[in-house]
Amino acid sequence: MNNNFANKRVLITGVCGTVGAELLKQVAAQGVKEIIGIDNNESALFFVAEAYKNDDHIHFYTCDIRQKDRLVPLFKEMDIVLHSAALKHVILNERAPAEAIYTNILGTQNIIDVALECGVERVLFTSSDKAVNPTNVMGTSKLMGERLMTAANASKRSNFPIFASTRFGNVLGSNGSVIPLFERQILAGGPVTLTDEQMSRFVMTLEDAARLVMESVFLAKGGEVFVTKMPIIMIKDLAIAMIDILKEKHNIQKDIEIKIIGAKPGEKMYEELISEEEIRRTVEIENYFAVLPAFKAVYAKINYDFGGVDKPVDKIYRSDLEPQMSVEELKAYLLDNELL
Repeated sequence: MNNNFANKRVLITGVCGTVGAELLKQVAAQGVKEIIGIDNNESALFFVAEAYKNDDHIHFYTCDIRQKDRLVPLFKEMDIVLHSAALKHVILNERAPAEAIYTNILGTQNIIDVALECGVERVLFTSSDKAVNPTNVMGTSKLMGERLMTAANASKRSNFPIFASTRFGNVLGSNGSVIPLFERQILAGGPVTLTDEQMSRFVMTLEDAARLVMESVFLAKGGEVFVTKMPIIMIKDLAIAMIDILKEKHNIQKDIEIKIIGAKPGEKMYEELISEEEIRRTVEIENYFAVLPAFKAVYAKINYDFGGVDKPVDKIYRSDLEPQMSVEELKAYLLDNELL
């Protein structure tokens, strides 16, 4: 990765979250001038601040993105904003949809408004596969976040900020990931609860997620949604691979049962990262697909040229339509990336 972050001032929202914390770790290694990390989780923020207490150029603030006025002094003189703060748990968002609106939608609009007011150079919004043909509140709120970023880029009157989004699937080992759940169930003697044998998912490591977010910041021309290319697994194969690895590692002699419990309400059998409507305005580049805005910018003509390596896309990007890792490949992936 080219060190475009050198001597930049970077603000990370949701810095205590799984992705936010990894972004902090990787950005801190890029020779930046300053990092500001914000989060509304005071206890978690205290421990993150303790971990970086010897880094004089990294500062942390308790702040909720719902409070627009609180954001203004923190955004001043920032060059780049990486927006990863969000309410992300599907069931909890279903039970309190207004909270998802306040944080994921209105909070994102606050980020946009303050970035414009303070003259930030680039703003990147971290989205989710659940934003594609959403079936739940969380996915719908993430889709609206993408739309807000694209609209902000289309209606700005100057060259900056450049607003864009990045969309990726499951980050293995993150908070809420199925890996910690399966591991607890296996070490307890089973059963491993599986929603459906045919369920497939896009996956990536936390390190890759953060790295690709950081790359797409400077790849963006404005208004795009970058879709990260990533491996695909069957959830049943993940359970089998984890059982094999953990039984050997912990010398477990007992057979571990896999119990089918049925899909949860609103849960898809497959994941989508590009919809059918988006195909006609999507180009493929080396590590990504770039979904270009449906509507042209009002005040500027944007040249979406990604170095001459882009090519048209002719099919949707869906986890049940792409090659999936075998159980043996999945075992190697888990072990190589130290996910267990």
